[in-house]
Amino acid sequence: MSDQPPVNPYASAPQPMSPGDEKLWATLVHVGGIFFGFIPALLGYLLLKDRGPFVRGHTATALNFQLTMLIASVIGGITTLLFIGFFIIIAVSVLVIVFSIIAALAANRGEAYTYPLSITFLR
Repeated sequence: MSDQPPVNPYASAPQPMSPGDEKLWATLVHVGGIFFGFIPALLGYLLLKDRGPFVRGHTATALNFQLTMLIASVIGGITTLLFIGFFIIIAVSVLVIVFSIIAALAANRGEAYTYPLSITFLR
């Protein structure tokens, strides 16, 4: 009898992804942000961060940007009573579409990308 605890065969370390898979998932996380906000970036970060440095960097960057835009949208929603909120909401929508497409193209090329106007919550 050994004094070691039993080994769980399902608790193995996550397998690294191929570079092509990392580029694909990073691209999908950025594009998903256009349609579903911060949810794809959050899921991508939680599920894929240990699968490779490239996908981890892109999911963290996308999550930082999407959370920043969520904060801006909430501020825009609150300030709609002052009429300026409508402009904030429109600006946030345009920024999400434009910068997410630029980030997705960079991810697809295998390049790192940092969103402008983004608060860094995760590194």
